[in-house]
Amino acid sequence: MSSLEDLIPVVNKLQDVMYDAGIDNLDLPVLAVIGSQSSGKSSILETLVGRDFLPRGTGIVTRRPLVLQLNNIDPDSPLVHNHNNSSSTSLDGVNGGSESHEERELTLEDHLRKNTNYKPEVKNEWGEFLHIPGRRFYDFSEIRREIENETARIAGKEKGISRIPINLKIYSPHVLNLTLVDLPGITKVPIGEQPPDIEKQIENLILEYVAKPNCIILAISPANVDLVNSESLKLAREIDPHGKRTIGVITKLDLMDQGTNALDILSGKLYPLKLGFVGVVNRSQQDIQQNKSVEEALNSEEEFFAKHPVYRTISTRCGTRYLAKLLNQVLMNHIREKLPDIKARLNTLVGQTEQELARYGDNKIITQENRAGLVLQLMNKFATKFISSIDGTSSEISTKELCGGARIYYIYNTLFGKSLNFINPTSNLSMNDIRTAIRNSTGPRPSLFVPELAFDLLVKPQIKLLLDPSQRCVELVYEELMKICHNCGSPELARYPKLQSKLIEVVSELLRERLGPTRSYVESLIDIHKAYINTNHPNFPSATEAMAEIVEARKNRKLADKRQKQREAENQMLLESQQKAQQAARNPDVADDNDQDLKIDSDSTATSENDSDDDVDMKHSKDSFLNYFFGKDQKNNSSKSTTKQDYNNKDSFGLEGLQIQDFKGNDAGNEESNTDSDVGFTEREELECELIRRLIVSYFSIVREMIEDQVPKAVMCLLVNYSKESVQNRLVTKLYKEQLFDELLMEDQTLAQDREKCVKLLETYQKASSIIGDIL
Repeated sequence: MSSLEDLIPVVNKLQDVMYDAGIDNLDLPVLAVIGSQSSGKSSILETLVGRDFLPRGTGIVTRRPLVLQLNNIDPDSPLVHNHNNSSSTSLDGVNGGSESHEERELTLEDHLRKNTNYKPEVKNEWGEFLHIPGRRFYDFSEIRREIENETARIAGKEKGISRIPINLKIYSPHVLNLTLVDLPGITKVPIGEQPPDIEKQIENLILEYVAKPNCIILAISPANVDLVNSESLKLAREIDPHGKRTIGVITKLDLMDQGTNALDILSGKLYPLKLGFVGVVNRSQQDIQQNKSVEEALNSEEEFFAKHPVYRTISTRCGTRYLAKLLNQVLMNHIREKLPDIKARLNTLVGQTEQELARYGDNKIITQENRAGLVLQLMNKFATKFISSIDGTSSEISTKELCGGARIYYIYNTLFGKSLNFINPTSNLSMNDIRTAIRNSTGPRPSLFVPELAFDLLVKPQIKLLLDPSQRCVELVYEELMKICHNCGSPELARYPKLQSKLIEVVSELLRERLGPTRSYVESLIDIHKAYINTNHPNFPSATEAMAEIVEARKNRKLADKRQKQREAENQMLLESQQKAQQAARNPDVADDNDQDLKIDSDSTATSENDSDDDVDMKHSKDSFLNYFFGKDQKNNSSKSTTKQDYNNKDSFGLEGLQIQDFKGNDAGNEESNTDSDVGFTEREELECELIRRLIVSYFSIVREMIEDQVPKAVMCLLVNYSKESVQNRLVTKLYKEQLFDELLMEDQTLAQDREKCVKLLETYQKASSIIGDIL
């Protein structure tokens, strides 16, 4: 490990590296100088440097952070002599960096320099700005002007502030290695052209620096202001409540009122800080106007503390020279403590940046020879990802939502199945429609049995209800395949947007081609089931079974109705008996006769009902069953029906009264029509319509079950599997052409720029890591 004195220069190098790369995320150890306006910040900094170089004036003078690096150099250092011997550099020194070589006039020194016998004076103190690399400022008044110009360039000529720092390096054999940040002075009231929220702006800017854990806070407070009103200490305490990284500086001790002193403050009794307080005496405005040198000011300051009756006991811990040594020691110790963390942070940043760079892909130049291989490789990756997404073998499967093949399975087994089950096969079929179909299928002849043609006529339109959900299932699978196609990109493929869009276009075209045949086949499945009504299907009930179920249901319903009526009659009789009992209580002579009559009526009624109910129901069920199948009493029923109709409307069958509406089953509500549909259902018609309805529901369920099984199979065969098997061959056929390679491999400019930034960032981190590695 290098010596302790090398630590600050190392951090300065790191700062330069970060500044050149425009990076500010390393949190390097630094000293931040904060204080109110006119608290003496500028005087302290100039005393530390030993030169007047900071702008002065009223209001906000420091409007941009000034990152000040003090570099101690040996007067005999090659850095001094090599640069002084360079004519171009010497000219820069004369110019001061604020004007170009062509704009300035030649000075006497310039003319003398043309003489080979001229030996310029060796200048071992200068400043350099990072925004003007390679130019030295030997004239410190030029440094002041450059700070003013650079501040105005970024922050404007008004009184606004900017967070963009100015980086200034001072090289001198009279300074100690230090890195400080001079921040704008804290203000409370906007003055003149200052923005109304200037207080908040400055506070946010200061907090941006001092809130970092690696920042040492140099809190400046004037001695002629009560310490409890010190804005710098108040702000420092908010960030560093325990005072572990705050150094207090009390300025203007010579301006305190007679009989008062700051000994308790400097001793840490009044406001304890771990790093302590340091008292200094600034140059007065009169000293500055009289051009009193910094060296003379430092000597006067030491004399003040040595002869002061109170401060002489602590004079060795006061003054600007002591402050410079303290800051140097504190900063070196702080750097030594934080350097391992900085090294670890850099290693992390290097790893993260390498991963990011890997996502952008290789930066190697694509030659004519490897173009074909690269295109083929990217095609294969795209096709493989498309297939694996469908099969569920992709390594990038989402855990948040269904996707790919799982989504297709969900469409088949949940969405499609539910949509089929929601269809009511007779919702659009009324009993009147069924009766009209039965009548139309018999023609002019009366039928002995329910015509099978009526069943075929009614069931086919109901089967067609399965077409829409089946076609929707095809569309949903197609949309999911399109979504899979668009999600098959990769970071490597993203480098070539033309190629990626072409790959998606070719696969999308393949899917569109397969959509038509798949839809046609699914439609043909419905037509196939409509073409032949297989009433011999094992799961389809016979008409006899269906009729037996209907008759049984009607019998049960009639029995239930009779029992209900019997219960109502019994309740009525019970009510009457209660009423008669109440009457008997009032008239005993009439009670015996009523009781006897009630008993006789009840017994006879009960006996009659019990004897006849079962026989009548069985006979009625049997007759209904026989009438349906064998047309028993068909003639009598027909004649009775005709007679009833003739009675109601004698002209109902007259030719002159026939209308087209008479043959429509849905016009019963038309007041002008007088058709058979207006007449109520006969028992036979009710049985026939219920039979047809049950058979339609049964056969529809059979077809629905087959469609629910066949449609997913058809979609898998004609759309999904065909696309999987053809995608790679289609991509090669359409895109693997040499005349297309240049267009397909045209790199995205935005991505190329991002990769270039990432490369530079990685180089910066690696360079910074190497700098730290030299001292660890």
